[in-house]
Amino acid sequence: MKGFFSNLKGDAFGGLTAGIVALPLALAFGVSSGLGPSAGLYGAIFISFFAALFGGTNTQISGPTAPMTAVSMLVIAGLIGAYNGDVEKALPAILTIFLLAGFMQIGLGVIGIGKYIRYIPYPVVSGFMTAIGVMILVTQFLPALGYYPKEDQEYVDRFKPQAEEVILDKILKDEAGEGILVLEDFKETIKRAENISHEEIYLEAETLAGGDASGVTGALKSLPRAIRSISFLELILCLVTILIIYGFKRITTAIPSTLVALLVVSGVAYGFGLDYRPIQEIPSGFPKLNLSIFTEFSFGSIVPYIFSALTLAFLGAIDSLLTSVVADNMTKTRHNPNKELIGQGIGNSIAAVFGGIPGAGATIRTVVNINAGGKTRLSGMIAGIMLLIVLLALGPVASQIPAAVLAGILITVGIGVMDYKGLKAIPYMPRIEVAIMIIVLLLSVFWNLVYAVGLGLVIASLIFMKKMGDVTAKESKVESLHGLENNNGDKLWKDEINFPKELKEEIFIKHLNGPVFFGSTSELQRLASQIPETASHVILRMDRVPYMDQSGVYTLEEIILGLEQKGIKTHIVGIQKQPLYLAKSIDIVPDLIPESEVFENFDECISYLGTIVEDTVTN
Repeated sequence: MKGFFSNLKGDAFGGLTAGIVALPLALAFGVSSGLGPSAGLYGAIFISFFAALFGGTNTQISGPTAPMTAVSMLVIAGLIGAYNGDVEKALPAILTIFLLAGFMQIGLGVIGIGKYIRYIPYPVVSGFMTAIGVMILVTQFLPALGYYPKEDQEYVDRFKPQAEEVILDKILKDEAGEGILVLEDFKETIKRAENISHEEIYLEAETLAGGDASGVTGALKSLPRAIRSISFLELILCLVTILIIYGFKRITTAIPSTLVALLVVSGVAYGFGLDYRPIQEIPSGFPKLNLSIFTEFSFGSIVPYIFSALTLAFLGAIDSLLTSVVADNMTKTRHNPNKELIGQGIGNSIAAVFGGIPGAGATIRTVVNINAGGKTRLSGMIAGIMLLIVLLALGPVASQIPAAVLAGILITVGIGVMDYKGLKAIPYMPRIEVAIMIIVLLLSVFWNLVYAVGLGLVIASLIFMKKMGDVTAKESKVESLHGLENNNGDKLWKDEINFPKELKEEIFIKHLNGPVFFGSTSELQRLASQIPETASHVILRMDRVPYMDQSGVYTLEEIILGLEQKGIKTHIVGIQKQPLYLAKSIDIVPDLIPESEVFENFDECISYLGTIVEDTVTN
């Protein structure tokens, strides 16, 4: 406990400063997610506190981040649509997905997956991060212009016929569930249809209009209407916010420019009584438990989103551990990756129960914390407590923040999160890596973020395996000793220089370099066709094979069986521990090759063969 408070002053200042930086971002990410500013604030409070308490990076500040919010936004939009636009009805399913993602993160930490996160290919990460930036940027165009599709009556009216169709379809499904045969009882259907009010139709049309204008594609489609009905006050508030955020950084970085922009623009708009649109009201008091997650749980409603929960878990892991590396570099410490994942999972799980959106370790907030003096996990806990105090004391005040201000903040977040390093390197990167990055970017923006990343990982993995197979095949040449001599001995291994010349036609040497796996078996399969007719023995040099997979060992078995059928004996030299274990597990050794013919070095093998092989070819 003494060590816990050993840096109380520095941790207090670091945590307070990081909390101040987190406040506007938490509100903005909450709005962007679709659940409102309070969801972003709740997420920041609980994730920051509990991820710091149980995590493995002392100086990490956690909370909602751009990537996590982008994926959350897709989950929220999908489930709200499934519940006919009713957020309250969809909320238990939404929070259940977030809770499940938290549990999955804990599981990832428990099974020790943290150390493998770093192996995700850079082109996939680059395309994903740039896509996140584009999505956040484009989806903020409409609120920046003061345009909200659900409030455009002319636009909503277009969806009334479709709304009637949706409502009638719901009536038919209800009747089917009740066992009513529609064709035999039209009167019941007509009766229920007559009870549909104009208000119900309009509310359904509003939901359809909102769904049609959501996402990048929807925002771009609605942009012409937004420009025609632009609110110049909202646009000015947004632009001034952006100018202050970028301009104030030139004056000083000691005070967060995002917070300055939030306070100044909101203060002016409220103080002068401008007719602006405020954000959704933030409930006052301590966040309430959403027990509906458990009481109204429906497995069927979350099944389509299981993969999304897993994506949130992995994305949060990547986001957090990358930030942990930054913190390590700044503090000259080492984080515990698996413990960090457990801490993040606990934080996200608790945030979900209280209605918060998921988050991860936040790089900028962590850097601010370290620079302000934070050294222990107490700093992250203080940041969460500070945000809770703001919620309890200033909730009604925060509810007066203009929506356009948060749109301006999100636009700068979208611009900042893009991977400019990767974009600048496009002319110099291998074409295939550029292709992966662009595929992930475009599919994320215009199709599905989750599937795009999955597809990018599959493509990158397949290409990597193909490259490894090519490299292995290239380095693993199949040549007889006679062929090696024609190259002035430069391809001979050192211990083969004194090979008996009189046996060069009877003994065929096969060199294997590098791992033998499913991507490199084709060269191995050509072994039989390259053996000269005079050969009666084959030596497999496996000194340089560190690893063999199941495909590789079965291919090796097939080759040895084929050679045996031709009367050719196989001998192995220098096989390492892992390949030998596999060879023994499927009985290559000792059924096909006796242990006495598995040699540790080439000299032992040649000494043995010298006693049993005779020169049958006269030169």
